[in-house]
Amino acid sequence: MKLIKRLILLTIICAFLGVISIIGMYFYLKPELPSVEVLREVKLQTPMRIFTADGKLISQYGVKRRIPVSLDDVPETLVQALIATEDSRFYDHIGVDPIGVVRAFINLVVTGERGQGASTLTMQMARGFFLTREKKFSRKIRELFIALHMEQELSKEQILELYLNKVELGHRAFGFGAAAQVYYGKNLNELNLAQIATLAGLPQAPSTLNPISRPERSKERRRIVLLRMLDEGYITRQQFDEAAQAPVSAKKHGAELALDAPYLADLIYNEMVEIYGKEIAETSGFNVYATAPYAIQKAAQEAVIQNLHDYDERHGYRGPLAQLWPALPPLEVEPVSTETPPLANTESSQDALLEDSPLFNPDAWSEEKITAYLDSVEEIAPLVPAVVLAVQERSASVIIAEGERIELTWDGLDWARPYISDQAQGEDPELASDILQEGMLIYIRKRAQDDVWQLGQFPDASGALVALNPENGAVQAVVGGYSFYHSQFNRATQAKRQVGSNIKPFVYSAAIDNGYNIASIINDAPINQWDASSGVAWRPQNSPAIYDGPIRMRVALGMSKNVVSVRLLRGVGLDQTVDYLTRFGFDKDDIPRDETLSLGSGSHTPLEVVTGIATLANGGFAVRPYFIDRIENDLDEVIWQANPVHACEPCISDESIQENVELSEEDIEAQLAAEFNQFGDTKGDPTQEKRSAERVISAQTAFLVTEMMRSAVRANGNWNNKTYWLGTGWRARNLLQREDIGGKTGTTNDSKDTWFSGFAGNLVATSWVGFDDASRQLGRTSRNQNLINKNPEKFNWIGNAMIGVEDGAKGAQPAWIRFMQAVLEDKDEVIKQIPDGIVRVRIDRKTGKLTRRNDHTSMFEYFRAGTEPTTYVVDDELSLPIDEEKKKQPEIEEIF
Repeated sequence: MKLIKRLILLTIICAFLGVISIIGMYFYLKPELPSVEVLREVKLQTPMRIFTADGKLISQYGVKRRIPVSLDDVPETLVQALIATEDSRFYDHIGVDPIGVVRAFINLVVTGERGQGASTLTMQMARGFFLTREKKFSRKIRELFIALHMEQELSKEQILELYLNKVELGHRAFGFGAAAQVYYGKNLNELNLAQIATLAGLPQAPSTLNPISRPERSKERRRIVLLRMLDEGYITRQQFDEAAQAPVSAKKHGAELALDAPYLADLIYNEMVEIYGKEIAETSGFNVYATAPYAIQKAAQEAVIQNLHDYDERHGYRGPLAQLWPALPPLEVEPVSTETPPLANTESSQDALLEDSPLFNPDAWSEEKITAYLDSVEEIAPLVPAVVLAVQERSASVIIAEGERIELTWDGLDWARPYISDQAQGEDPELASDILQEGMLIYIRKRAQDDVWQLGQFPDASGALVALNPENGAVQAVVGGYSFYHSQFNRATQAKRQVGSNIKPFVYSAAIDNGYNIASIINDAPINQWDASSGVAWRPQNSPAIYDGPIRMRVALGMSKNVVSVRLLRGVGLDQTVDYLTRFGFDKDDIPRDETLSLGSGSHTPLEVVTGIATLANGGFAVRPYFIDRIENDLDEVIWQANPVHACEPCISDESIQENVELSEEDIEAQLAAEFNQFGDTKGDPTQEKRSAERVISAQTAFLVTEMMRSAVRANGNWNNKTYWLGTGWRARNLLQREDIGGKTGTTNDSKDTWFSGFAGNLVATSWVGFDDASRQLGRTSRNQNLINKNPEKFNWIGNAMIGVEDGAKGAQPAWIRFMQAVLEDKDEVIKQIPDGIVRVRIDRKTGKLTRRNDHTSMFEYFRAGTEPTTYVVDDELSLPIDEEKKKQPEIEEIF
């Protein structure tokens, strides 16, 4: 009895000392414990998401995938699965589960090993926020104290919601909202019981129990979760059986993008990193809205890709990626036997007959081996890797990685004549065997216009397209190449290439502002200028080398007469022209200081060119391109709103806003930095008044230049009256069938760079095509009769059947046309108001003088008031040069 009393007394003393020790340890560790108040304002590390202007997700940046969810949006089944598996007494304990602690203690005494059995959801949260997973008593005690504090400061619902959003679940998914997307590509409320149980089993060991890396272990863990739910009465036996037997359906999913627009997203991402730094930009949950609408950006990407395929296909097929196994030799025709072969009546005899067949290839791979190999081949959308299984007379059977067999018809093969060089192509194919053979690894693609599968190849040439709203510079679309994942170099914003005749509208604008008018007569005759310093004569030539003698400026720009551009430069002066071009945003250091500048020898990016075109299209205002419309924080509050300058004067009368004009820099980065540095992270005002852009040329000059650009994209005059002539960009008017368009082609020496820039509706856009190797020529193509036969009357308008030397009209303009076709479909034409100070008078087509005739020799023309001609044409000047059946070649004008 005395022994029992002593044991009881000893137990009481030990308990008392234990309590005193715990209290003492608490006060000892208290200064080191983090404040639980931090949890009330915890900021989950949420990725930055980038949207189109109309709210379509195009990209997501951040190492940690997180999609915050509220407890109200979480399926009850998931909450039940977590509580049953991780903490069945969650709603009963105070943050620490005494039963669990006793169980862990007994386990320690019996086995001598430290386990995790005592951790509640609250303790897991404490560890997840403030501690590590190291198995030490000091960490466990800190965890216990923090859990107790959390239970005092936060409700059970708040703790559970934090857990649902914070817990790590593998594959960079944090929180169950992100895990549902990563593993199943669904929202939480779209998951079935088996999928919910799979996710609920991840917190214990997300790297070793996840259904992608370890599907068998994940399935075992799922069964344990379901058993716990069954024991707790959350599900029935039938539900358990169905979910436990369900196959593992998880596979890794990326962010659900409405449109993959990586070139645009990358520009915006880099701007955000410049402003906030990488860590804040990627983890603060910013929602960044681009200026580009979904439909316009999508149309631009599709136009560039289609145009590069068209260019590539008319130059020929470069062959397969690889030959995986040797193909059978061509069949030899043997005499037909009159004897009837014995029938095969066993499986082995049938196999023997098959192996003896001339169509049996013992080297051919099995379907399983083929699909496994295809899984390792890079897929570059829209190109899909495939292997040729069989070749028929005018078709071929192929298989893709998913095991699907696809038939390539002759319509998808007939383009593939052999590529010889950029200048030459082989004979047109007549049979599928001229192109393909069994065992070839190839690319195929599905044509967007008719869903026909066809043979494809990765284009050798590169392209870019950028479109702006000319009224404020908002970028409406940007495409920097065929595939961002193949080359992250953004040719729309980074590639400075010679612009060729795309420079001419700006040279002509300088001429208009220096005494010339649309009807000014310039001599279209060869130039031969001696350079004493180099001992070489400079002989700029027209392309093609046709010279029409005295010619009006409108016609000269429309037909892209090189020598006329040189003469206009001389008339204005080199220095004056260089200074004038800077008004359009061109860097003075990039402008050549010689007469070749008039032919586009300067190198500029497509973004720089389209910005200049915007000034012409908007009536003379210098707008600056920007990519970000607004930035929202993780609470969907606008923290910054773009406030660009607009093409109007005056736009506002508020002097305070006018003072902020100085904040408008030439790029969005400086504008954003200025806003944040001066005003802090204040909410932008979407109703803020417009700011006026600087006027750099007069409205009259802009109008007259765009009028000339309209002539460059259409047929002009009358064929029967022999006044007919084509602008170099005539395909635009023929295909778009609109009057509110204008533009200019551009081609450099040897067709190394091709351009088209122009306006249509309320957009301006620039398209460029060339090789990344700037020394490589785009070449020329001959007739492919297979393709011509599909559209014999219009084969040379657009597509992969065009022939001749690659130039701006055939290389770059088709992308511009396809883009405008898509975005302007069903859109009304935009009629620009004629500015004050413009008059319209009837002139003689040949001389540009006034005329009293109203026949084919005359036309109406626009002039700035006061610059219209004052003299009338006389009778002996009335004949048009085009009326002459035989033109005399103008004598070469020599300047030494």
